[in-house]
Amino acid sequence: MPRRPSPAQVKGAVGVAVAVIVAGVVVWLAGPGDEGGTDAQGPAVGQVEPAATPSPSHSSPSPASAATTPPPRAPCDTVAHRFAPRTIAVARVTRSASVVTPARAADGVPGAPPLTRRGKSLFAWDRQQGIAPGDPAGNVLLNAHTWPDGSALGNRLLALLHRGDRIVLRGDTAQLCYRVTERVEVLAARGLPRYYSRTGPPQLAIVVCSGRRLGPGVWEKRTVWFASPAA
Repeated sequence: MPRRPSPAQVKGAVGVAVAVIVAGVVVWLAGPGDEGGTDAQGPAVGQVEPAATPSPSHSSPSPASAATTPPPRAPCDTVAHRFAPRTIAVARVTRSASVVTPARAADGVPGAPPLTRRGKSLFAWDRQQGIAPGDPAGNVLLNAHTWPDGSALGNRLLALLHRGDRIVLRGDTAQLCYRVTERVEVLAARGLPRYYSRTGPPQLAIVVCSGRRLGPGVWEKRTVWFASPAA
């Protein structure tokens, strides 16, 4: 005989249902086209230069100061190879948002962050696009949630991310900086096929739901930011 669900199990199921109702899920614009391209996952690379050895004529830093000095990083505008983004910093929006890599849906739509409290503050990177930071061409596809109560990462992007703003993608041993070159708002029903471009100059393409919320998980528009590598 099936066991009656416990109060904790019932509470968890209700929480998931509420998340589905309130979250602005990125259900995308237009078909992505063919599914070609290489797998973008790979070890983050880009060698970090070791710290210089202090000259005998200068005193070495004390243990306390050394502990607070950040390690040197690779150049911001150039990397030797493609890398997997682990965190993303956006001017005035977030200092270090984590990146998840959900699979695409059966219809080819890029996966979005989970519908959880933590998921509200995450970026999703579409590995199936086959484009990673550091590649010589094509769009690195990113998305984030918009919530009707204004509490998600997508809401902050809509309010604060504009042309000329800086975005930094960081991997395990490499980072790459971008500047926003374009912000576009389109009707969800109309779409923006160039979001999925695998050719042309390398850039980020970030999408969030926007406009009016028409129903649970259904929004009138999509806002897309394009950003190019820059120091």
